[in-house]
Amino acid sequence: MAGTKLFVDVGFGNIVAASRILCVAGSDSAPIRRIIQDARDRSVLVDACAGKKCHSVLVMDSDHIILSSLEVSEIKDKLEKGE
Repeated sequence: MAGTKLFVDVGFGNIVAASRILCVAGSDSAPIRRIIQDARDRSVLVDACAGKKCHSVLVMDSDHIILSSLEVSEIKDKLEKGE
């Protein structure tokens, strides 16, 4: 698959490039909450929750932070399956 971009659905029709994801973390810890606030302050936060509760946080190689309402395990399964 060299040269092709694989995208992963992060909920509500939002997709991200799988090759650009550095980390997928749960949103409930204090350090992750600080990362979210810092990203919001720097205008690099993308909220893909569509008004639902945030369950996971994706850290991208572009220094953007993406919030998703999907559980970490759901995103992990999608990455493993190549969806």
